[in-house]
Amino acid sequence: MNRALGVCYYPEHWPEEMWARDAAEMVEAGISWVRIGEFAWSRIEPEPGDFRFDWLDRAIAVLSGAGLKIILGTPTCTPPRWMLERFPDMLAVDAQGHVRGFGSRRHYCFSHAGYRAASGKIAEVLGDRYGRDARIHAWQIDNEYGCHDTILSYSEAARDAFRAWLVQRYQSIDALNDAWGNVFWSMEYRSFDKIGLPNLTVTQPNPSHELAFRRFSSDQVVAYHEVQVAALRARTEAPLIHNYMGRVLEFDHFDVGASIDIASWDSYPIGFLSDRLEGSAEHKARYLQQGDPDMQAFHHDLYRAVGKDGRWWVMEQQPGPVNWAPHNPAPLPGMVRLWSWEAFAHGAEVVSYFRWRQAPFAQEQMHAGLKRPDNAPAPGLEEAAQVGREIADMPQIALQQAPVALVFDYPSEWAWATLPQGDGFSYFRLMLDAYRALRRCGFSIDIVPSNTTDLSAYALVLAPGLAAMPEALQQALGQTVALVGPRSNAVTDELRIPTPMGPDLPGLDVTAARVESLPPHVQRPVLGGGAVQHWIEDLDGSADTLIEAETGQAVLKGDGPMHYLGAWPDAELWERIVHGLAKEAGLAAQNLPEGLRLRDTRTHRFAFNYGPEPVDFQGKTIMPADVAWWGI
Repeated sequence: MNRALGVCYYPEHWPEEMWARDAAEMVEAGISWVRIGEFAWSRIEPEPGDFRFDWLDRAIAVLSGAGLKIILGTPTCTPPRWMLERFPDMLAVDAQGHVRGFGSRRHYCFSHAGYRAASGKIAEVLGDRYGRDARIHAWQIDNEYGCHDTILSYSEAARDAFRAWLVQRYQSIDALNDAWGNVFWSMEYRSFDKIGLPNLTVTQPNPSHELAFRRFSSDQVVAYHEVQVAALRARTEAPLIHNYMGRVLEFDHFDVGASIDIASWDSYPIGFLSDRLEGSAEHKARYLQQGDPDMQAFHHDLYRAVGKDGRWWVMEQQPGPVNWAPHNPAPLPGMVRLWSWEAFAHGAEVVSYFRWRQAPFAQEQMHAGLKRPDNAPAPGLEEAAQVGREIADMPQIALQQAPVALVFDYPSEWAWATLPQGDGFSYFRLMLDAYRALRRCGFSIDIVPSNTTDLSAYALVLAPGLAAMPEALQQALGQTVALVGPRSNAVTDELRIPTPMGPDLPGLDVTAARVESLPPHVQRPVLGGGAVQHWIEDLDGSADTLIEAETGQAVLKGDGPMHYLGAWPDAELWERIVHGLAKEAGLAAQNLPEGLRLRDTRTHRFAFNYGPEPVDFQGKTIMPADVAWWGI
């Protein structure tokens, strides 16, 4: 697998006389890819139909002439002001009924047919001009779908499109009323055109209605995205990419990824620790300048699963303090290098830093780049250059299938966000806890989608929290040592309790007869060590009880290779469970030092020390914020 460095660059932000020197310095730092254009619509088309390509042609010539491979973005996440004069109703509306107006970015509703067509048109225009240009080595479609909570829109365009979507899904209003249980509270409809959007209701809307709207909203992202895919596929053979985000779950990334070539994501470890992750004050203080040890790796493995044939990149890598989190500390010295190498160890083809030079104006002027606004080097530049030198000298990394798989499912996130049954119940948080436990035990992990039909190559598979499990997946889980639950196969696709009640797994006699959600300060100790938190189920059935709470409630039941977890474990209990499952699967679990994480490839073992103190491991002393590797 070849590895390379990239950077995000905005020639429209800088005097043209700086471009050549910038390009030369990028190459000198070991950078070979440069992303441009994704925010430049107002300079490409300042007035409707008035295309100005002269500056972009010159920028492409300068960057390519220095030896850089160009990723050209479609600029559709930042429609220019004149677009609103054409489509005044293209703006999204939030759940409180407020229009989300012009003046920043992502100011469009995915359901607006006019703006969707305009997005396809600008992709066609760019494809016509640059699609066969050998200097353009890849295309990025739009930018960060879902950033700033922009998937769910309650506009009139969304309402009308939702009604049409419902007609296609249910065919008849009677079928919809039955599926949603609308007899409850006299919510029955007489026609599809009477159905509104699930916001501004007195109390919670019908959960089936809300889940249907979430499914619809994800489908709207896919439909919007595929208009640009179609435009570019007809005009270029270069790979198509989208850059996803961390913990943005409102649309199905697997569905979006099905039509493109490479998945990428934007990695901001310190920003995410502050802005998007639960955790104790002690945990957040310990990793304040490093980021959570598992957040980045989780997304690396997720987007490797989303990418076609496992192809994925980091399109934006944090190089210094960001501007958008509640607090924005600087990375510890060495972390930019560590983050880069961790991505490569998980299979990234390219790690691209955001951005080349810090902007001295507008919303991101406090967001660090590889260079300062005055053009002096920022601390991240030398670390990036060091990575560039190291990947030039190091033999290629050969990836291999991990011994453990984790099943991930976006509709389960939508189901539990709709009906959490307890403040703080989060599918993503449950998944990250399971992933973290596996990593703390030293395992490399593959993430697989819920439509997987063959898991026989994995020694161990975990599938926590899958709301409604496809029958093919249930059969596949029987091929190996597997853990399902908690709260798995507990509802139908319409978010109704099924009969028989869940988990209703083949070969495992277990029923979740009753559920409880626990407040944050409550834990129930477990015999043998550890505790359960957040969620616990009363489990009936003849399957063996393997772990039991001090209350007498069964926590883990099993029969042969299939296991059902009826509670949300704390960290100690998660590790107990993983050690036990690993032993059954013939795997050797470890107890890694705090903050140390491993990733095994076919050729190398990588060790990453996220902790603030040195760690001794397998005869090596790994310093804080450092990465080590050796052949295996």
